Amino acid sequence: MALLALAAAGACAPRGPAVVAPAVDAERLASSLEDRTSLDGPIRVMFAWSLNESGVRVKGRGVARIEPPYRARLDLFMGNGETVVSAALVDGDLRIPPGMPDGILPPPDLMWGVLGVFRPETGTELLGADRMDDGSLELRYRYPDGRVLTFQVMDERVRSMELSQDGHVVQRVALDLQDGNRYPEEATYRNLAAFRELKLTRETLEHVGPYPPDIFDPMKRGAGR
Repeated sequence: MALLALAAAGACAPRGPAVVAPAVDAERLASSLEDRTSLDGPIRVMFAWSLNESGVRVKGRGVARIEPPYRARLDLFMGNGETVVSAALVDGDLRIPPGMPDGILPPPDLMWGVLGVFRPETGTELLGADRMDDGSLELRYRYPDGRVLTFQVMDERVRSMELSQDGHVVQRVALDLQDGNRYPEEATYRNLAAFRELKLTRETLEHVGPYPPDIFDPMKRGAGR
């Protein structure tokens, strides 16, 4: 009966955009998108976050400190100031200190996507790109282990990402982008296999000066304070 219920829910779910035609020169499209979404200077983003894991909900506030070319520091706090998780992302290396939960945050490819940055992981293979009937583009990449990462792009901005395994979507990021602002207002990360949803809602964004190097090494005692 559970399988029948899932099938019925799938049948009632809205259909996604359909492929119109393969896009010409997928490599050029990917290169242009990477250039247009690259970081243009150090920024600090304050945000609210909420986590729903199998029906258990927690929330708090956080800060992201981001610097070109590809360095980011993310800290999530509870309402009382207690740290939930601290992590740094340098290129494709996600650094989380021992003892902190490592399943809350998305993997590196999807983490950059949360910031609106198009950056497929090194070693992935571009399978191709398609033009969709809603005016968007889809670019597909394959990992060496066979997983597939799909980017949905509209007006040269990343709108969503899906990570698939054996033909099934297992992780997804959806972005809320406002006109005229290159950074997302809201990002929602879903790990479908773990029944986990993390939502980040931007409160403030400011351009700042360069960060000290130890900001991006959360393993060091006191780094980033």
